[in-house]
Amino acid sequence: MIIDIHCHPTNYIDAAWRHGGEPFTAERLIQMMDGPYLINGKERRIDYAVIQPPPGNTVWTEGMRGGAQGIRDYMAYCRENARNHPDRLIGCFTYNPRFGVEEGVAEFERHVKEDGFRMLKLHSNMHAYRPDRATDWLFPILRKATELGVPVLAHTGDGPYSIPSQFYPAIDAFPEMKFIIGHFGIQTGAAYCFDAAWITKKNPNVYVETGWCFQSRIVEFAELLGPEKLILGTDTPPNEPGVWIRMLEVLTWDYPQGCRLSETDLEDALGNNAARLMGMEV
Repeated sequence: MIIDIHCHPTNYIDAAWRHGGEPFTAERLIQMMDGPYLINGKERRIDYAVIQPPPGNTVWTEGMRGGAQGIRDYMAYCRENARNHPDRLIGCFTYNPRFGVEEGVAEFERHVKEDGFRMLKLHSNMHAYRPDRATDWLFPILRKATELGVPVLAHTGDGPYSIPSQFYPAIDAFPEMKFIIGHFGIQTGAAYCFDAAWITKKNPNVYVETGWCFQSRIVEFAELLGPEKLILGTDTPPNEPGVWIRMLEVLTWDYPQGCRLSETDLEDALGNNAARLMGMEV
């Protein structure tokens, strides 16, 4: 089973992406998921995608409603498509504390219990708060995620507010929380992949999303962390998922490009690890 935990279907192009063409709808995403993708000589598809709004859609702008209704507005397209395509799409709730902490926690719980959402997304850089200092904003939603058993995916790789080490107070405060370091600490700002790797190494409840990481570093970190800590997430769009699937396939090659990863361990990194975190059958 292949699961991509980081996808952004949308019915309109948000200002943060600034790309041309038509919106990357859920239908386009499913078509892309079908591939096929050639993995060790076999044609495969992405079985499930975890969907969340593009981050720019979740930032309050002039004319948007606030509070619970504003949250429902920016989550509506993902909620609709998670309901319409339960065999392919899994909902991920994006939490922006600037719409209200209590409202955000309540809406997150509602999306989990009523709509079957299985993941929580944090984007502290886009939403402009320091995760190591704004604990009164962050800890309530993490407490609820821990209570519900829902894994947390955090965008990382940008200064000033999404450096992996800034999440350490939260990781330390919630040792039972299932926490995924998004982008392996790499984004537009810098490459914090070694920060991400060592935090993951030292904390049993922390995992890394492999998308955006350098191919040679994935080989190194697969050996450092073990394949059980690797989670496929491609950030599609703007990325194309086959690139990041290929990065994991290469792990089965001989050294130095790969690390002789077994087929079983490759399957875990491609989707079984994510399925276990989300309480799905493997």
